[in-house]
Order: sequence, then structure tokens, then C-alpha cells
Amino acid sequence: MIIKTLIAEDHLMVRAGLKALLEKSGGIEVVGEASNGQEAVALAQRLNPDVLVMDIRMPLMNGIQAAEYIRELKLPVRIVLLSMYSDQSLIQQGLKSGAKGYVLKSSASEELLRAVQAAYRGETYLSEPISSIVTEKSIQSRGGETKAEPFDLLSPREKEILQLIAEEHTSSEIAEQLSISEKTVEKHRAHLMEKLGVRNLAGLTRLAVKYGLVDR
Repeated sequence: MIIKTLIAEDHLMVRAGLKALLEKSGGIEVVGEASNGQEAVALAQRLNPDVLVMDIRMPLMNGIQAAEYIRELKLPVRIVLLSMYSDQSLIQQGLKSGAKGYVLKSSASEELLRAVQAAYRGETYLSEPISSIVTEKSIQSRGGETKAEPFDLLSPREKEILQLIAEEHTSSEIAEQLSISEKTVEKHRAHLMEKLGVRNLAGLTRLAVKYGLVDR
């Protein structure tokens, strides 16, 4: 049994290290590499891997957004997210996106191999600190519904545009990147401000940082 795996990570050296680690196991073949979420979605469609190992923090489209797009496209690939952060909001977003694993980079050696193998079997794998956080959150929310955050109501495209805005891309650059008109970008920006209850670009950027779309 060979598990066909796709890697999405924006740092070349880290990506090379992940590839070496996975292929050293003998049961995993890395069939492709992506440097951002947009490339990951395109390669997942073209290469049909079994598992996608994907960093959360990437430019243009992060790992969680890419996972949401892949879910919308109903691709059969199973996703393992990698992160430096054990932030509760990121964990929740990652699991809601349909990911089968969430592994901290600080422990991404044997744990990553186990996560890939578990995802291939259709099981969920969480790093130990992540598992504890998820359990605690489950206990806290038991007995009542958790109110949805405004961010959770955004579409994958709206989150993608929010990230690009926070990365300081101009409307024309966003339009070119997404093959849409500048007018459409401006409409999305206005809708984002309305949905998120902010009045300017600084407010949008603060929320993009809060919800992990970009680094502080």
C-alpha cells in the first residue's frame, strides 16, 4: 500500500524536509508540491492524491480556505493541517473545514506519519495538545449551542479576498489574481465590511489577524 500524498507549504526548505520525512517511511509517495492554497486546490484536482498535508499559514489562500474549497469541490483527498499555533479559533476552523488531522509543527515527525496514515484510513488525528483543547472546548459547549462568529458566515471566496486585502494587495491585483473585475472586488470589500461590522480596511485587517488569515 502506497499513500499518494500532496504537500502544500510556502517555505521551500520546510517543504523539502516534509517530503524527506514522509518518503523515508517507505509507504508514502509525495506526488506533488504546492507553495500556497490556490496551487494546492489545483494540484488536488489534477493529481488526485490520497492525502494532502497542508500548512495553515500560506500566502494568497491559506490552508483552511483551501480545505473549504476542496470540500466544496467534493474531492476525495483527505487533509492533514500543519500549524505552529494551537490557537482555539484556528483549530475550530480547521476541523470545520473538513480536515482529518491537525498536527503541530513542533511535533511533526512521527506524529505527522501517524496523521497521514490515520487520514488515509478515514480517521481523525490530532496532536496531543490539540486533542486536549478540542476536548475542553467540547465540555464547555455541552448543554447549549455556541453562537456563530460573523467570520464563520463568510464564503470561501470572501475569506480569500479578506486575506488578500490584509496582505495589502490592491483591488486591481486582487482582480487579476482571481480573474474577476475590480468592480466585483469592491463589492466584495463592501459586503465584508457590512458582514463583519467594520468601517475601514484597518478593521478588516485586524479581523484577518484575529482569525488567523495573516500573521500579526
